[in-house]
Amino acid sequence: MAHHTLHMPCTEADIRKLRAGDTVTLQDTLFGIRDATQIHMFDRGRRTRFDLNGHAVIHTAPNVRKVDPSGTNQAGYEAVCIGTTTSDRMERFTRPLMEREGVRIIIGKGGLREESAKAFQELGGCYLAVIGGAAALETTWIAAIEDVDMDDLNPESLWRFAIKDFGPLIVGMDSHGGSLYRDVQASVEARRAAVLAKLGAG
Repeated sequence: MAHHTLHMPCTEADIRKLRAGDTVTLQDTLFGIRDATQIHMFDRGRRTRFDLNGHAVIHTAPNVRKVDPSGTNQAGYEAVCIGTTTSDRMERFTRPLMEREGVRIIIGKGGLREESAKAFQELGGCYLAVIGGAAALETTWIAAIEDVDMDDLNPESLWRFAIKDFGPLIVGMDSHGGSLYRDVQASVEARRAAVLAKLGAG
C-alpha cells in the first residue's frame, strides 16, 4: 500500500500508478456532480463551460448558503456541509464522463460496477472511496466554492471547489482491474460457503 498526493488536473500516467488499497490526497480543484447534473449533461444534451479534462468529480449535492460574492466565495455560495452520496445509481455515467469530458477520478460511497471497472481499465481512471458519515470532515477540506454551472439544478449543480489536502481517500477501484468491492464480495461468498458446508447446508 502506498500514499499518493495528486495535484489537479492529473494525467493518465498519474492514475496508472495507483493500486486498489492505496490512499490518495487531492489538491487544488474538485468538481461536485450528482444525478440531475449528469442526466442533463448526457441525456438532455447540455454542455458545461467547465474544463473537466484530467480532473476529479465527487458525487455530491452540497448544503450551501447564499452569500455576497467575495474572494473566498467567488460564486456567491458558502459551504455549510459538503458530503458524499452513494455512487451506484450513477454507474451509467462513468464512461461518458471519461470519454466526453476527460474525467480521470470519481469519488463517492459504495463503489461502482463492472462497466465502470472496464472504463477505468480502458481509459485510465479510478474510483476513490469516502467513508460514510464523514461529511463534516470533508467540508473542512473545501477551501472555497470558486464557481458553479447549471445552477438552475441547485443543489445538483456542477460545482467547482478549491480544495486543500482533500483526503486521504482510499483507492477502491483502480485502472488495472483491481477492486476492493469485488475482493470483499468474493471473501464474503467464500466464508458463507464455508459456514454452510460446516452446517451441512452447502
